[in-house]
Amino acid sequence: MVVFEWINRHTLHQRASVHIMQRRSVLILYRSELFYINAYRTETRVSDFVRDKVVVVTGAGAGIGRDFALQFAANGAKVIVNDLGRNAESGQFAAERVVEEIKEAGGQALASTDSVAEWDCAQKIVQAALDTFGRIDCVVNNAGIVRDRMFFNMSLDEWKAVVDVHLNGSFFVARAAAPHFKAQNGGSFVHMTSTSGLIGNIGQANYSAAKMGVVGLSKSIALDMAKFNVRSNCIAPWAWTAMTASIPSETPEQKARVEILKRMESRKIAPLAVYLASDQAAKVSGQIFGVRANEIYFFNQIRMIRSLHRDGGWTPEAIAEQVMPAFESSFFPNVPSMALTPWDPV
Repeated sequence: MVVFEWINRHTLHQRASVHIMQRRSVLILYRSELFYINAYRTETRVSDFVRDKVVVVTGAGAGIGRDFALQFAANGAKVIVNDLGRNAESGQFAAERVVEEIKEAGGQALASTDSVAEWDCAQKIVQAALDTFGRIDCVVNNAGIVRDRMFFNMSLDEWKAVVDVHLNGSFFVARAAAPHFKAQNGGSFVHMTSTSGLIGNIGQANYSAAKMGVVGLSKSIALDMAKFNVRSNCIAPWAWTAMTASIPSETPEQKARVEILKRMESRKIAPLAVYLASDQAAKVSGQIFGVRANEIYFFNQIRMIRSLHRDGGWTPEAIAEQVMPAFESSFFPNVPSMALTPWDPV
C-alpha cells in the first residue's frame, strides 16, 4: 500500500491532475500550480491494537458496521454487534451472523438486536457489554437509515425516522455509556457523520440535519468529558453499502454519484475507527475525519473568518451597502457534498 502525505496546506476544490513520479513522489497540478506529495509504503496487518477492549458497534449487521465489528475483533477487541435487521429468507438476525463470523475467526462477540432509537433499548445495549464482558471501552455510533426526499415533499414520518436513528440514537447509546466511562476515567466515542451534513446534499434534509447534529453532539461530549479522559470524534465515510444503495439514481448527476460510491469499499473505513478507540489516540478528541477509499481526510471546523465593526451598530441599509459587499468574496458556494471531491477515488 502507498500512503500519500500532503506537504502543502491547500485544499483541493477542483479536479487535480495526478502523476506518479519514480514511485516515490507525486506531482499535483492544481490551479496551474505544482505541489509535491511525499509517498511512502506501509502495510496493513491484524494486531492487538485494541486487545481486550470492549466495543459496542451499532448498525453492525452489514456494510460499514459489519466491517467495524470484524476489524475490531481481529485487532483483539470484544465486540457487541448491534443491529435489529433480519435476513428476509432465514429470519436470522444480521447481528447473529456477524457474531458467528467473529467467533469462527477466534474472536469474542455478542449479538444485540435492540433499537438505538429508544432510550430503554440503548441502555440494554450498553448493559449487554457490562453483563457479558464486565466493562465498556468504546461506542461506535454507526446505525443509520435513509429516507431521501426533496425537502418540499418530505413527510414528518420521513424526517422523524432518520433523526430518531442517527441523532437520537447516537445520543441515547452514548449517554448510556457515559456514566461508565466517567467512573473508569476513560473511554472513546466514534460517531459516523457525513459530508451531507458538513457540506449539504440534495434530497437529504433529514439526513443532513441529523448528521450535522451528530457533529455538535460529538464536540459537546468531547468538551464535557475531557476531564474524565473520555474522547469523542467523528468520521465521515464514503462507501457503497446497502443503505447508500437506496440513493436515487434517476438524473445524470445522481447516476454519476452512485457510480463513484460503488467504487469505494466499506472495509477501508474501519482502521481509522480502530485507531480512534485505541490508547494511541489518547490525545485525539473533538475532531472530524473522513475516509474515501485509500484517502483519509481531516476536516476544518466552523470559525469566524471575517469581521466588520461600526460604532453605534448596524442598520439594514448599512449592511446592504457595506457588510455584504465586503463579505461576498468569502461566501461559500452553494453546492452538494459530492462537489467536495470532484476527483476520482484513489
